[in-house]
Amino acid sequence: MSKSLLALTPVETVACCSPLTSTPLTADQSERIAPLLKALADPVRLRLLSLVASHAEREACVCDLNDAFDLSQPTISHHLKVLHEAGLLDRSKRGTWVYYSVRTEALADLSALIGGGL
Repeated sequence: MSKSLLALTPVETVACCSPLTSTPLTADQSERIAPLLKALADPVRLRLLSLVASHAEREACVCDLNDAFDLSQPTISHHLKVLHEAGLLDRSKRGTWVYYSVRTEALADLSALIGGGL
């Protein structure tokens, strides 16, 4: 059996062999990020967050979100409540409608973890 070496370009070497983050998470960072990841572990909530984030002005009315799912309005509201309680979304009531907006601070924590900026 012949042994062959795999030749990697410098970019491939960095992508393959470099750590994902510059330092491990601190206990405080883990405590802050874990609830965000837990809330996003549901496909409906992950999609809801992306719909709000991609909506005009990063804000969406609950009435704008219902049609994207084959779920009842109370179920959608429950998922939005979970995202709000986790700190991923802010909400404001205007008349009979509730508007949700993305909390950029929470997304910055997730981005730093995923992007290696911690």
